[in-house]
Amino acid sequence: MIKENLTKVQENIQAACIRAGRNRKEVTLIAVSKTNPVSCIEEVLEEGVIEFGENKVQELTEKYRVLPKDLNWHLIGHLQTNKVKYIVDKVKLIHSVDSVRLAEAIDKEAAKRNVICDILIEVNIAKEDSKYGIFAEDVYPFLLEISKFKNIRVKGLMTIAPFVENPEKNREHFRNLRQLNIDIKLKNIDNVSMDVLSMGMTGDYEVAIEEGATMVRVGTGIFGERNYTI
Repeated sequence: MIKENLTKVQENIQAACIRAGRNRKEVTLIAVSKTNPVSCIEEVLEEGVIEFGENKVQELTEKYRVLPKDLNWHLIGHLQTNKVKYIVDKVKLIHSVDSVRLAEAIDKEAAKRNVICDILIEVNIAKEDSKYGIFAEDVYPFLLEISKFKNIRVKGLMTIAPFVENPEKNREHFRNLRQLNIDIKLKNIDNVSMDVLSMGMTGDYEVAIEEGATMVRVGTGIFGERNYTI
């Protein structure tokens, strides 16, 4: 069933790119493997997907240890500063940076390991009380403050849009995040490239692609409903 689900997701991504007049190569699919066993990840691997997203540091490091080392891991969940040291040299991208304190911790741990860590700024674009992330109007001053860190690179923005039955309701949020991304890119901040826009999940990734997403994070759409007891 996983392979059939993946095929459908890939078809949907292609269709959304066509509708938006975009090249399919502009969009990276991240298979969100949280709570799914290694055997499920291996099924997706067989289909050529190498980008995987995890919410929890412990789960990511456990899977990193047993799976091939040429996979690209994305930490997409909230990250505590005391957990940074476990993943800073294992992940391709940290999607959820939302404080100077966290950025500083990542910078320090990356320096210790002599690596440059790529990060995204998590933006609470809909200003939901239940969500992490900084507000859109605070992103520019935040970037000015963290751009001085030498061992992190800001690659762009990420958001988790509201849970909605109708994905069209999130179109405005995705459009606003893209515009924010464009506005900041025009400011040419040192050490900030703004080439990545991580937005869209199982329920709304097609709309996100139409509005400019370069990364979509799809879990349930590929692996099915999660088993939170494992």
